[in-house]
Amino acid sequence: MDFRITNEIPGRVRVLLGGRIPSEDVDAFYKVLYECPLTARVDVYPRIGSLAISYARGEGHREAVLDYLAALDAAAIDRARASYTLSLAPKAQNLLMDIAVLAGSYLARRWFIPWPVRAALTLWQFRRFLFSGLRSLTRARLDVSVLDAAAVAASLLQGDVATAGQTMFLLDLGATFETYTKRRSENEFINSLLEIPEYVQKIVPAPAPAAAPKPTASEELTVLATDLLVGDTIVVRTGMPISIDGTIERGTAMVNQAALTGESVAIERIAGDDVFAGTTVEEGEIFIRVRHSAQETKLRSIVSLVQHFDDSKSESQSRMGALADRLVPWNFLLAGIVGLVTRSATKTSAALMVDYSCALKLTGSIAVLSAMNQSAQLGFTVKGSKYFDEFARADTLVFDKTGTLTNAVPEVAEIIALEGWDEREVLRLAACLEEHFPHPVARAVIRAAAQRHITHRERHAEVEYIVAHGIVSSIEGKRVVIGSEHFIVEDEKIEVPGWAHQKIAEMTDGHSLLFLGVNGELVGVLAIEDPIKSHAAAHIKQLRELGFKRVVMLTGDTRRSASKVARQAGVDEYKADLLPEDKQAYLRELKAQGCRVVMVGDGINESPALSLADVGVAMGQGTAVAKEVADITLMGGDLGALVTMRRLSVALIKRLDTAYRGVIGLNSLLLALGITGIITPTVSSLLHNGSTIGFSLASSRAYTLDEED
Repeated sequence: MDFRITNEIPGRVRVLLGGRIPSEDVDAFYKVLYECPLTARVDVYPRIGSLAISYARGEGHREAVLDYLAALDAAAIDRARASYTLSLAPKAQNLLMDIAVLAGSYLARRWFIPWPVRAALTLWQFRRFLFSGLRSLTRARLDVSVLDAAAVAASLLQGDVATAGQTMFLLDLGATFETYTKRRSENEFINSLLEIPEYVQKIVPAPAPAAAPKPTASEELTVLATDLLVGDTIVVRTGMPISIDGTIERGTAMVNQAALTGESVAIERIAGDDVFAGTTVEEGEIFIRVRHSAQETKLRSIVSLVQHFDDSKSESQSRMGALADRLVPWNFLLAGIVGLVTRSATKTSAALMVDYSCALKLTGSIAVLSAMNQSAQLGFTVKGSKYFDEFARADTLVFDKTGTLTNAVPEVAEIIALEGWDEREVLRLAACLEEHFPHPVARAVIRAAAQRHITHRERHAEVEYIVAHGIVSSIEGKRVVIGSEHFIVEDEKIEVPGWAHQKIAEMTDGHSLLFLGVNGELVGVLAIEDPIKSHAAAHIKQLRELGFKRVVMLTGDTRRSASKVARQAGVDEYKADLLPEDKQAYLRELKAQGCRVVMVGDGINESPALSLADVGVAMGQGTAVAKEVADITLMGGDLGALVTMRRLSVALIKRLDTAYRGVIGLNSLLLALGITGIITPTVSSLLHNGSTIGFSLASSRAYTLDEED
């Protein structure tokens, strides 16, 4: 990229490009420049083709930034532009232009236009406020639009055109700042979510032997969803998300579309049907041909989340909004009383110029957007502000064991092969079935096979996953099953040979067991070593210090395995040998006792309990079904995120309470000053709008989580 340096100081350089920057490339410039690890801040000025780059000061950093800039080419800008399907960020220069237009038109009317024409233009401008207020009245609403219209009308009725014009200018100026501040907060949140990677199972042709005329099979590769192209094929199975829009080529599945349609019941989808990003396969297997880019569909779902995030407001935020709505009629009552007592139109107008509604609603929304943005940057997503509120007030924490308290990368510790079978064949069959499901235990089996250089991809019948029990398929005409002892012995009626009981019992000391059966006979047992996460006990201790009074672990594993993990993690109590309905029943019991419950899990097994909890938290490596029903998703498996989430939730409530008190106090003071005549309506409007912007900026700042916010 060609450029020349026009100005620089230590830590900041301004450069001039060869020409103007097209508006459609502005977001792309921001994206590629922020990808430089030394970049601290970027300002893009498209009209003059200029960039201002602030960078971390240090030896060689200036040269590294300039070299990075010089290496950028049109292809890099094109790639960055392709990742944005709409312009999201309100630009600072656009804000300045809007302010310049507002101020310029106002001053031009005041200085250069004769009074009669200026009065007519002011009346014409007033129509916007009048119509907005009338629309609210026709809907039986007394809101800020009615207040604004009444305040301007009061000045016009006095014949004070200058004050009316000033008032409308200040109202428009405040609205411009408020819109910019909120949109900037929304954009930061959207961009933080866009950075979270999603992976899919892409179907690609397998390499053909040299003698073969064409490929005869295909294989799966795990790739980033953003790397998919229109026309690619992916496979989605039980518990996995659909990350793109596409058409089913083959297969049948029950698809949960609640995120798009609100339907609580999964819908059957077959070959020829369309499926959409943001939905989840609850049961079955489908092969999907990609119809739209993953970035486009992901962006659409994120923007939809932001647009509707007010549907799940927290108790604190709802209280602020409700109070704001209730105070508007009192504004009118106060103005009426002032008018009757003082007989002063100026003081009456001053009472109308200050309202609580805008500041309360705007600061609440921006505080929540700031928290959601920061949470995404820290590695967890929250579906609505009410879940911050619930998380901050919860007193009981319930964990699943496998993949939640225990390590996200368990290992196969031992394999027992029964008579007529060897360990390699047992592991090959186990991996062949488990490769289709995104669960920590399944991944342990796949890794064990890979470490032993065992190939296990082959043709087999449709794989069926039976929740909380196991997997069933057919290989070479034989029925192959793998799962828990309960599933194999009680449901499949497969007997465990007498001599194997003692050996299996020895393996159960702290291990999870997978039983493998073929055609009704037990052929092998795999012991999965599932060590506790290294800092789990420390994080649970921190959570206790932050107010959780009761910590419980629920698992479908044996009591011996559960006891060992519970002891190491330092939980209060545990329940073992549970089915999904048992976990749900236990949470129902806790809630009946008056507990406010946070449930943390990662699998399909935990989905019923996650949906029942006051706050359901899904681990990032877990299944899509768990993430769908959960209210919060941790992008990784670190339990430290729960500590951060608790602190952030408490900090948000404190910020909302602080904003609430500040808005009520300051605006009440402005009302008093206006009513007593100490300040004019124009000054009152200026201070009111300025304070609203100030409170909004304060609400948008980052939360400090290691001390009180």
